[in-house]
Amino acid sequence: MSSGTTTHQQTVSYASSGVDIAAGDKAVEALKPSIRKTTRPEVVGGIGGFAGLFALDTEKYKKPLLASSTDGVGTKLVVAQRLGIHDTVGIDLVAMVVDDLVVCGAEPLFLLDYIATGQVVPEKIADIGAGIADGCRYAGCSLIGGEIAEHPGVMKADDYDISATGVGVVEADAVLGPERVKPGDVAIAMRASGIHSNGFSLVRHALFGSGAGTELDTVVPEFGTQRTLGEELLTPTHIYAKLCLELSKECDVHAFAHITGGGIAGNLVRSVPESLSVRVDRSTWTPNPVFDYVQRTGGISDEEMERTFNMGIGMVAIVAPDQVDRSLAVLTARHVEAWTIGEVTEGDDGVKLTGSYRTAG
Repeated sequence: MSSGTTTHQQTVSYASSGVDIAAGDKAVEALKPSIRKTTRPEVVGGIGGFAGLFALDTEKYKKPLLASSTDGVGTKLVVAQRLGIHDTVGIDLVAMVVDDLVVCGAEPLFLLDYIATGQVVPEKIADIGAGIADGCRYAGCSLIGGEIAEHPGVMKADDYDISATGVGVVEADAVLGPERVKPGDVAIAMRASGIHSNGFSLVRHALFGSGAGTELDTVVPEFGTQRTLGEELLTPTHIYAKLCLELSKECDVHAFAHITGGGIAGNLVRSVPESLSVRVDRSTWTPNPVFDYVQRTGGISDEEMERTFNMGIGMVAIVAPDQVDRSLAVLTARHVEAWTIGEVTEGDDGVKLTGSYRTAG
């Protein structure tokens, strides 16, 4: 600090640079009620510390393995921001993390989130956080911490991005995956709720780019009575974690495949040994109407659609052949549409989709 003549200069502060600490604190306080609803008995302490604490019950397991996964929601957030609807993308976020964890048989235990935005608006952050908390409750895991970051000058005031990391646990001798899959095993599909959270860069290009000019408030008859395009696109990703855990307890499940970016073939191939193949019969199901709408509007090839989207299947279970009827009964009893789509065979030619999709009606 210089001495001598006093000059009247504007004081520079963190707030004047665009970061509002008070707004951030208010946003955290607004999130706490939602976060408390996700608390499992193993959670130690509450939100506000430098780290979240979780007491793993080591007596419950013989040889526990911790599983971890991290993901985001991608450019589906652009649709949410354009519509000003922020309380569903948190569900998408949780789904993308926990449904990767459960593929190896792990029970999701806890999740930490990260929200970056150009300007912290406590009410918006609370909506995002409420969706994350809802997703955690659906998955049976706890939200034990996170971070809200304000990035003025880097992100536009209304923009935000979200990501999360989750941790689960599985017995070492109960890990699911390619090592358990055998010839003759059957692939069972579980219906997707819609596009889920992958491929939205292509969706946005097909529907809104290159002069397409489609509006989010357009009512699309094939989506249902007075259902708009925006509502369909923001349909939350289905969370399969609890369902998969219940199925693996009641039936002889050898592997799961979470159908995300890369489509059915690109993800199912990760769940079978390189020495085996899977034949998938397209004629066993009709893709959700939104896929045909996006393809027709954007002029997208069949190959590109299948390489990018889930085409109506969110999760696949690979089960022993004598477990098919029982597995379908378990899934149906839990109100999930499920059906057999193919079989594991000898050969190293990966996943092959055959036949043609059923048409609606």
